[in-house]
Amino acid sequence: MATRSSSAEWRGNLKDGSGKMRLGSGAYEGAFSFASRFENGTGTNPEELIAAAHAGCYSMALSHGLAQAGHAPKRVATTAKVHLEKVEGGFGITRIELDAEAEVPGIDEAAFRQQAEAAKKGCPVSKALAGNVAITATGHLEA
Repeated sequence: MATRSSSAEWRGNLKDGSGKMRLGSGAYEGAFSFASRFENGTGTNPEELIAAAHAGCYSMALSHGLAQAGHAPKRVATTAKVHLEKVEGGFGITRIELDAEAEVPGIDEAAFRQQAEAAKKGCPVSKALAGNVAITATGHLEA
């Protein structure tokens, strides 16, 4: 299977510094700052990118589950809201709200909800965000 990568660079201190994030595919490169993360400043932030990744993964997983259950969807559109809040010891992502709107011929509400729950549990991004992934970190100083 594929390994995906993205990168980020931050210059300066937290409050006055700034950074750039870039997707490995080159499809997106954008600025981020303290203001874009903790206030309403211009640019993106890590939580917005997590929301996009989660919405995309969930939409795909739900579409697949519906099709496997015999209800091929015409459309699945998901909005993900990632909540970054002050918690003990700093800041944390405290919850993510997934809201899917789907056009699925021939399915009732109960069957749709069952597939939606299965997609939430089975989407790889959901699994990673639930803490089911090993994370390593290495670093080095430039000479």
